[in-house]
Amino acid sequence: MARPLPSRNRTKPEPGITETREKIRAKTREKLHEKSGADAHTHAREQAQPVAPELPELDRLIHERIRLGIVSALATNDSLSFNDLKRVLKTTDGNLSVHARKLEEAQYISCIKFFEGRVPRTEYRLTPTGRRALAEYLDQMEEWIRVTREQ
Repeated sequence: MARPLPSRNRTKPEPGITETREKIRAKTREKLHEKSGADAHTHAREQAQPVAPELPELDRLIHERIRLGIVSALATNDSLSFNDLKRVLKTTDGNLSVHARKLEEAQYISCIKFFEGRVPRTEYRLTPTGRRALAEYLDQMEEWIRVTREQ
């Protein structure tokens, strides 16, 4: 047989307890109000500070580490094979192929596949579009560096 749950004794609290609770609530409201006022002053000070200069938007396609490495390596070489890029960038086949494909889709690099004897080879070259994108990216990075040094 289940035992009945004990009933809660819901008697009215003593008058002093009710007044104390109301005082605590009032103090809490005051503190919250003071905090919101302090936050407003802090916010006003933050708004009064000079606005940071607007920095150029970086080309996210090139900004990724492996892609920047691919484009940079191809900018200093006429062409590089898949294995050369993999060795220079110290990355895996899968990682390199995914990033190279992204750059190829954006027409930043061109990919030529051929056989040397019976061995398949893949060679990459930087396109004129890719060279312009890299030059623009480098200009943007130089602007970031200049602004940072001025701060």
